[in-house]
Amino acid sequence: MKLTVIYDNDLLRKDLKPDWGFSCLVETNENLKVLFDTGFKPSILIGNMEKLGINPKTINFVVISHPHLDHTGGLKDFLRLNSKATVYVPQSFPEFLENVKMVKVKNSLKISENLIIVEDSKEFEQFLLAKTSKGYILITGCSHPGLEKMIFEASKFGKIFGVVGGFHGFNDFKVLENISFVCPCHCTIHKKEIAKIFPEKYVECGVGKVLEIV
Repeated sequence: MKLTVIYDNDLLRKDLKPDWGFSCLVETNENLKVLFDTGFKPSILIGNMEKLGINPKTINFVVISHPHLDHTGGLKDFLRLNSKATVYVPQSFPEFLENVKMVKVKNSLKISENLIIVEDSKEFEQFLLAKTSKGYILITGCSHPGLEKMIFEASKFGKIFGVVGGFHGFNDFKVLENISFVCPCHCTIHKKEIAKIFPEKYVECGVGKVLEIV
């Protein structure tokens, strides 16, 4: 599995642009490509994709974590470039996207052999689980339901190997003890604390970050 951060507050490559929001591309060993969230500004999303060599037309699925603009801002412009991608949104998603295959997820949905979407209707947010030989990678937008709750729900499907995405105000750090790597992005408040407590498993996030896991 390969994960590329397209949109984030922080920057790891000078030729790319950072901004408040989140988006990443997940490429599975099934030769599937998933765009998880679409950032805030369409021009930054599409511009970063071009510089990262990501062709929008090759993406199979779009997963939107929740309807906040810093996660959905680039969606409509992306769909103008690729209207064939299936878009998975939480059941509380307020918009109807015309001329697009849009699926509202309730509870959980397996969209391929190695990809599962898990939705929390009470907190209007869903996350993506991507299976690797070492366990699942949990990919989250902002973790509004609480990262500890999301990890608990994710662990029902199998071992959680890593966590990537926005953690918001999460500070129940002990739940990360059995996870092999942690890559806090976007809205995470306590990045420094996580890095200090878990230096051996902390992975810096930012636009241009690439994670490859066999």
